[in-house]
Amino acid sequence: MSRSRICLPVATLALLLVASAFADDVVVLTEENFEKRGRCGHCKKLAPEYEKLGASFKKAKSVLIGKVDCDEHKSLCSKYGVSGYPTLKWFPAGSLEPKKYDGARTAEALAAYVNIEGGTNVKIVAPPSNVVVLTSDNFDEIVNDEKKMCGHCKNLAPTYEKVAAAFKLDEDVVIANLDADQYKDLAEKHGVSGYPTLKFFPKNNKAGEDYDGGRDLDDFVTFINEKCGTNRDANGQLTSKAGILEDVNKLVKEFVTAKNEEKKSVLKRLEEEADTLKGPSARYGKIYVKAAKSCIEKGSDYAKNEVQRLDRMLAKSISASKADEFTLKRNILSTFASDH
Repeated sequence: MSRSRICLPVATLALLLVASAFADDVVVLTEENFEKRGRCGHCKKLAPEYEKLGASFKKAKSVLIGKVDCDEHKSLCSKYGVSGYPTLKWFPAGSLEPKKYDGARTAEALAAYVNIEGGTNVKIVAPPSNVVVLTSDNFDEIVNDEKKMCGHCKNLAPTYEKVAAAFKLDEDVVIANLDADQYKDLAEKHGVSGYPTLKFFPKNNKAGEDYDGGRDLDDFVTFINEKCGTNRDANGQLTSKAGILEDVNKLVKEFVTAKNEEKKSVLKRLEEEADTLKGPSARYGKIYVKAAKSCIEKGSDYAKNEVQRLDRMLAKSISASKADEFTLKRNILSTFASDH
């Protein structure tokens, strides 16, 4: 069956963001596969809306949502008259003569256009919420499970969703909400008299504590990082501090400056220190030990070269969990590569 296509060429700067945002549902097009598959790209501002479009039309057999990197495939973009970014073009089934799209840049507007042109009836898929909904049945379980939670009102919802998304990979952090009208007993029990009321529940503290900080995304992220020992930025990415253990770094300094014949002795002490670590720190300790062993086996340039390789991997389109894994390794390896 022939497939209709909606396409959007972009510049390299935007493509880096596109590749991250569209990794699953928007097809990457090149000069080699263009005539078979269609093409598209985007700029940073359009990325979230275009990702929604790609996700919503993912199962539509007669329509393909694609993208083109116009810096990498200049001749292809020139062929179709692309001179600004983002440019959106619609290629009807079986045709290489596109129509330029000049409508609104929202997922809903784009979907309406595609449905008309492609003869489909697809609705935009709402992204899943990362906020846990609390009830009388699960409230004690969530808090007693040594996780953290807080509530919000409707006006805070967009920012609150971003907070939940930023920490969705941290198992020991739970961002939650409670409908105080529906569960008045819980609201009264915890002293909720106005909305929104935000509370933080540290480990082993069922009473919780009031949150009186700012209501911007950065305010929430900073608060959670300080209280929970996490290292996330507002986009949910790990910071350069993630995985770094100051006590272990002291041994790394000795390891790096030690003579080759002395490194194994320092490695043994590093292994002993790693064996005492608990929780997430135990995982980081294993990465430290593995890095030290690799430095001994592969030479003094191993850490620097591996950091550069991981930086290249992080610049590509990878899953959030992989990005966490690579960032932790890069951060820890950087302590072996830096000048002490």
